[in-house]
Amino acid sequence: MEDILMFTVGIPTIIFMTIVAPIWLILHYRSKKQVSQGLSEDEYLTLQDLANKAEAMADRIQTLEAILDAETPDWRNKA
Repeated sequence: MEDILMFTVGIPTIIFMTIVAPIWLILHYRSKKQVSQGLSEDEYLTLQDLANKAEAMADRIQTLEAILDAETPDWRNKA
């Protein structure tokens, strides 16, 4: 009975503690370090570029809506 208990509980626990747990801890703290560092310069530039494009798109949408309001005042009701 003790042999069965050793194989079902003891050996998987030893394998977990010697292989899985250290890898898990290393990956966990590595990801925490990356999160705390913030954005890299390349990521920041990409984010800034996307923000500028979104702002330009918002301006274009406002212009298009103003043109449609002037030409067809009830265009919003048709959609």
